[in-house]
Amino acid sequence: MAKRDYFSTVIGFFFSIIVGFLTWFIRLVTFFGDITIWILRHFFISLYFVLKRLNLDLKKRAPRISSKISSLIHHPIVHQDKSFKFGLVTIAFIIIGIWYFTKDLPSPRALEERQVPQTTKIYDRNGKLLYNVYTDENRTIVPLSEVPDTLEKATIAIEDKDFYKHKGFDIYGIIRAAESTVFKGNLQGGSTITQQLVKSAFLTPERTINRKVKELYLAFRVEMAFSKNEILEMYLNQVPYGGTAWGASAAAEQYFGKKVEDLSLGEAALLAGLPQAPSYFSPFSGNPQRAKDRQLAVLRRMVEDGYISQEEANAGAGEELKFKSAATDIKAPHFVMYVREYLAGKYGETVAAQGGLKVTTTIDLDLQEKSESIVRENIEKLKPLRVGNGAALVTKPKSGEILAMVGSRDFFNVDEDGNVNVTVAQRQPGSSIKPINYGLALDRKLITPATIIIDVATTFSGGPSPYRPVNYDGKYHGPVTVRNALGNSYNIPAVKVLALNGVDEMVKKASEMGINSLTDPSRYGLSLTLGGGEVKMTEMATAFGVFANQGERIDLVPVLKVEDSRGKILEEFKQKSGKRVLSTEASFLISSILSDNGARSSAFGPASLLNIKGKTVAVKTGTTDDKRDNWTIGYTPSYLVATWVGNNDNTPMHPSLSSGVTGAAPIWNAVMAEVLRDKVNEAFKVPSGVVAREVCSTTGGAKSEKCSNRTEYFIAGTEPKKDSFAKAKVWIDKTTGQVVEPGSPNAEEQEQIVVQDPYSKKDFCASCPQLFPSPSPSPSSPPLPQGGLPNEIKIENSNKNEQKQEKNDN
Repeated sequence: MAKRDYFSTVIGFFFSIIVGFLTWFIRLVTFFGDITIWILRHFFISLYFVLKRLNLDLKKRAPRISSKISSLIHHPIVHQDKSFKFGLVTIAFIIIGIWYFTKDLPSPRALEERQVPQTTKIYDRNGKLLYNVYTDENRTIVPLSEVPDTLEKATIAIEDKDFYKHKGFDIYGIIRAAESTVFKGNLQGGSTITQQLVKSAFLTPERTINRKVKELYLAFRVEMAFSKNEILEMYLNQVPYGGTAWGASAAAEQYFGKKVEDLSLGEAALLAGLPQAPSYFSPFSGNPQRAKDRQLAVLRRMVEDGYISQEEANAGAGEELKFKSAATDIKAPHFVMYVREYLAGKYGETVAAQGGLKVTTTIDLDLQEKSESIVRENIEKLKPLRVGNGAALVTKPKSGEILAMVGSRDFFNVDEDGNVNVTVAQRQPGSSIKPINYGLALDRKLITPATIIIDVATTFSGGPSPYRPVNYDGKYHGPVTVRNALGNSYNIPAVKVLALNGVDEMVKKASEMGINSLTDPSRYGLSLTLGGGEVKMTEMATAFGVFANQGERIDLVPVLKVEDSRGKILEEFKQKSGKRVLSTEASFLISSILSDNGARSSAFGPASLLNIKGKTVAVKTGTTDDKRDNWTIGYTPSYLVATWVGNNDNTPMHPSLSSGVTGAAPIWNAVMAEVLRDKVNEAFKVPSGVVAREVCSTTGGAKSEKCSNRTEYFIAGTEPKKDSFAKAKVWIDKTTGQVVEPGSPNAEEQEQIVVQDPYSKKDFCASCPQLFPSPSPSPSSPPLPQGGLPNEIKIENSNKNEQKQEKNDN
């Protein structure tokens, strides 16, 4: 009897478990079915109303089909116990979907096996190796116990503050990222440390729903297979930190030359910020400020999460970080880092660093090394003028290909920020930006090359305070043509032209031509045309390329071809047609002026370093008022060279530095001569919409027998029609010799040749003696440094007639 009761109890127990499970399963299936039915019902109701609004009501237009659909929905097979049936179908779809998305995924246990990366190789255009992005497996596996607590906490704070709370993925983080991406337009990740680990180890960097589903599934499985500390340890040994450093230990050695356990708080914070975008945030990327800003963000998050105090964060931020010199087995280092960042942005950090890519770039290594030598040698000569650095950029305007990129005189001189790539840093362009201003005015037909602009003392109002620019030579030049004003880089005429254009219009045109650093017109005044805004050399090369390309913008290109490890071509350069941003006619006129040696001879002399013997080259210089930046940019229809000298810490150079004699011009001359060596001369082609006419040199009017005439180019329809060399009765001030109001004191009525200024709309006496007061305060010629200018420069400019050089901003 007792035995029977025992078996009855056991059977009853198992029976109750089975019944309980079935009851739970039926309720679960019914729950899924109810949700599915609710979603489908609301979907079809919404669809019905949409069709009804579109006058596509099935009940009226197709009653038979509507009736059959209704009978199908209400058929006993579908309608009876529909919640349970729909639930089974839904669960089946979920199971099949999970199986489909995850059938090819590896086991999480594969994380315990190290993955062997493949080397990405970067070549020049002729197949010469520039750099192995991953030269060997520079990865040292270290246990979590050897990783400093500061690096662990810094990593969690900046990458995944809820790391110890979630099970592989953070639903709130995903929602925040989706909201930011969809509604604010900011592409933002919501990945946890676990997700980043599986993505780095198993998946590609593509941004697709398929990959995201796999990532979430694998992250969940990894969380089930490993403890949090094991996951964090694998993450710190797996993820890329930039260059050849994979894992925290290799990163500590690469950046600071020390073991990971010896990292300070400041060093740990910097390293923790790198994995999100190693190429971008690396202190060796060409812009170390990014790394510093990222470090400060990490320290700020550590304070917010309670890992450190504000005082500790301040101490970490104030640490002087001493970086280990970058590896020396690299050619064209600034350009390689530029390409490295390009690859990481397009293909993801993992593929760029260990994807086995073969990258053929646009650079010509022979020209690159020659340019590096020219920059280095000239900067050495310029030491007496307190010049510490130089940069050069060579491009092909027709295709945008970068042929040489010298970001500084010595990439490996970390103590003097040699790794900073000046070609992509923002610096003030001085007067080198004037051609954009003049090109806009020519395109809008506000001026012509023959237009007379009055270069006299002028006060411009409308800004926060009156603006009274002066010329670099401390003189006023009276009536000057647009050709001579731009050629000699006179400042007052340039400001008047900008006043005609408007700052808003110039900023807009500069952006169209490729200068995106000038964003908010309200930040700039009329000094913008004298270099009052900061720009990048790469942007200036794109903008000047518009003139070379007869008005079409073609953006710079660093890569010709990218192949994956199997030889599949991922991208290949193909010549694209440019976007027209300036008329062909206005572009030619700028090129004509900038290549006119006679138009610039008053300032630079007839045989300056802006000439390349036997070649037609358009060129413009620029020097900021405070001598912090000195530029020379010149081009032919096929080649463009931009050069710069200055100091990375933005300290002023010696006041004696002069464009066209010292500074960037000798570097430009040497590089451009090298580029054009053995090349046939290319003249700028005169467009069909440009006409040549003889004009009066004094007034810019039509040819006159009484006037000294010269030939000038015009956009068809803008050439002068009337003879303006005719005397008119005007009142002339006896002291200044200039036109005044009738009846003014100390004035008399005379017959004189008069021209009108396009800015002030006032008459000016062109035939009167030129009496101009000196500017106040007057720019003074500073003494030369002890020993004078470098001997090499003295010899090249020994002719006294060539010494008419600018002293300030041109």
